[in-house]
Amino acid sequence: MALIAALQMAAGPNVPANLMEAGRLIKEAAARGARMVVLPETFAMMGADEADRVKIAETFGDGPIQTFISQQAIKYGVWIVAGTIPIRSEDPAKSYAASILYDAKGKVVARYDKIHLFDVELSENHEVYTESDTTMPGHQPVVVDTPFGKLGLSVCYDLRFPELYRRLSEQGAQILVIPAAFTELTGKAHWDVLIRARAIENLCYVIAPGQGGYHVSGRTTYGHSMIVDYWGRVRDVREKGAGVVLADIDLDALEQTRKTFPVLSHRCPTQTITEGTS
Repeated sequence: MALIAALQMAAGPNVPANLMEAGRLIKEAAARGARMVVLPETFAMMGADEADRVKIAETFGDGPIQTFISQQAIKYGVWIVAGTIPIRSEDPAKSYAASILYDAKGKVVARYDKIHLFDVELSENHEVYTESDTTMPGHQPVVVDTPFGKLGLSVCYDLRFPELYRRLSEQGAQILVIPAAFTELTGKAHWDVLIRARAIENLCYVIAPGQGGYHVSGRTTYGHSMIVDYWGRVRDVREKGAGVVLADIDLDALEQTRKTFPVLSHRCPTQTITEGTS
């Protein structure tokens, strides 16, 4: 078994202050025995405007945010999933929302660029989000081997698209990582049920760290960072404010459940279902 931590933050517009807070939480998680630490989406900045993140975008492999995370991994001997870091794209007006995995030696092991972008209007409170104005979408699902199991990477709004998680589990994922910054409105309605659904339907652990609190943009994020097991059981949760969520990942128990409850092997391709309909 391995202890994994999800970190909850309420990031603001000041990058050094956010990194200091991330470092404090990484230190706490490591002191409590975590071997892998997962940061929330946009952990380095939640600015007054979405375009603020483009201004701090870094070249992949070089920049103060990436250097900081690499150094933290080395300092505490932990693997780190850096929620999202803005990485420069070919369009100077847009950056990738890149979730980057570092090993305990500070080396980049994998990078996933957020595929689904949050372009919605929440009519109940007139919040409008057009993430595609400032973010370049990714296109490639990512599953990576780690000492703790096969990790399937995703980010926030991806959570609403079960076909992505089917792809990840088909590629062998045992742990789904979903750093997020869910709004208060959508979080209250859907966060818990979607997290548990992704865990249950794919027989995977889900590590879901979030932003949780009030931000200078006027936005309030839902928080409720949680770790859920393959049976949909919430192993730990934090509702609001900065803090650490911890749980053991037991791959032996997961694989035993997959053998005795072989739902993953019972999947029927859509074509088969269509052909079988009279």
